[in-house]
Amino acid sequence: MLQYYVYILASKKQGTLYTGVTNDLMRRMYEHKNNLSSGFSKKYQVHQLVYYEIHNDIYEAILREKQIKKWYRDWKINLIERDNPHWIDLYKELIF
Repeated sequence: MLQYYVYILASKKQGTLYTGVTNDLMRRMYEHKNNLSSGFSKKYQVHQLVYYEIHNDIYEAILREKQIKKWYRDWKINLIERDNPHWIDLYKELIF
């Protein structure tokens, strides 16, 4: 069964945020961290994985991504800090 990930990246604690969705979080994070695709995360150096959710349905994941993108910044920060109060780069947890 495929899994889909809604994720939030940050440039630093309380910095610029980016929300995305993917079916391969490891690959997508590698692309973000190595600036392999031009766009927002490359332009603003948004490379730290500070939050992610796992979904079993692509439509549910896309809906959630759109929902989070519409949120106020404070709501996104609260979501991040609920599970990751120190804004640790969770990518390190994925690779070990």
